Amino acid sequence: MKRFTVMLVIMLMTVGMVFAQGSKETASAPASGSTIKVGLLCIGDENDQGYSYNFIQGQKEATAKLAAEGINVEWVTKYNIGEDSTCRDANIEAAEEGCKIIFNNSYGFEPFMLEVAKDYPDVDFVACTNCVSAFDDLPNTFNAFANIYEGRYVAGVAAGMKINQLIEQGKIKPEGAVIGYVGAYSFAEVVSGFTAYYLGAKSVCPSVTMKVTFVGSWSDATAEADAAKALADQGCVIISQHSDNTTPATAAQAAGVFHTGYNADMTGVAPAASIISTRIDWSVYFTEFIKAYVAGEKLGQDWCKGMDDNAVIMTKLNTAIAAPGTEAKINQVMADIAAGKIQVFDTSTFTVKGKVLTHAFARDTNGDFAADTDEAVFDGAFHESYFQSAPYFAEQIDGITWLNAAY
Repeated sequence: MKRFTVMLVIMLMTVGMVFAQGSKETASAPASGSTIKVGLLCIGDENDQGYSYNFIQGQKEATAKLAAEGINVEWVTKYNIGEDSTCRDANIEAAEEGCKIIFNNSYGFEPFMLEVAKDYPDVDFVACTNCVSAFDDLPNTFNAFANIYEGRYVAGVAAGMKINQLIEQGKIKPEGAVIGYVGAYSFAEVVSGFTAYYLGAKSVCPSVTMKVTFVGSWSDATAEADAAKALADQGCVIISQHSDNTTPATAAQAAGVFHTGYNADMTGVAPAASIISTRIDWSVYFTEFIKAYVAGEKLGQDWCKGMDDNAVIMTKLNTAIAAPGTEAKINQVMADIAAGKIQVFDTSTFTVKGKVLTHAFARDTNGDFAADTDEAVFDGAFHESYFQSAPYFAEQIDGITWLNAAY
């Protein structure tokens, strides 16, 4: 069980006040059946059809789930917030507008959120996909992520099966089994994802290799498209991505190669290219956090769940272009991941500079050591998101070529 996933809360009732065990004092919560105001700050909007779109879908799904249980949510949603002082301003605005909980959806939001949180102790601030709030000294700050690397691995299996089909059809040779990957930045969150994707592909197609290019931005539609086109020009037969927009999918289709996506089903914009996507279902966390707040409780400061809790899911398989047998294969893989039968970063399945990985500290998402005592390699696997929700796998494994490094 993850060290920081969920802390048990023992409620002690006193006259007119409720306290959670430990350092967190519960803020006054609305009565059941009343309305709670919640903020959601997004780096983009629904038009990206990717990252922020996925959060907004989670928002809608959580609203419906909570309404069915008699909890009404009034959302204050702010779009196209920068990873700069506009984020600080947006957090202040949401707090001043009466939000009791404020979810920040982008990695770069956290420093600005933390500036505000100390001035609003009765408001809970959540930094999604980050790692500082869980370990700071503010009781009203939280981190949340999910085991998206599990979904990446499954998407990689689907990609590997497609490559096998291309080899069997004589369209490429085994040495031509090359995947291209558009990454935002070259730190652990992205590295963890594309490594898991590669290992999924390799599990069914042993000759596969990967080329990764970084665009230095979470959301730059043009740069993402250009990167995908360049990878296709270099012989990559399938493109995947850790970036916010659908342009890698449309660029892959234009180049006549295949694609697997992130955050949303991209078959609508690239039906001849996009095989499947993986995404975090943020409604799971939104629902849990808001329900706990309404009950006068608190979730732990660091939350992380995976496929076994439906926090990481796959979009519908594009059977029109997927290789035969893909659906049965990925269903089995998903079941095995959920049951713990597959360890995504099984150290027997990859090497680093020709050697088996036997030692690695857990690191934060910038690649810095989180703690010297957190040995991440044990029981034959690197245990991702075990010591903290945010990914810390930052190893450059053999078989993956980094074409550049945009930190």
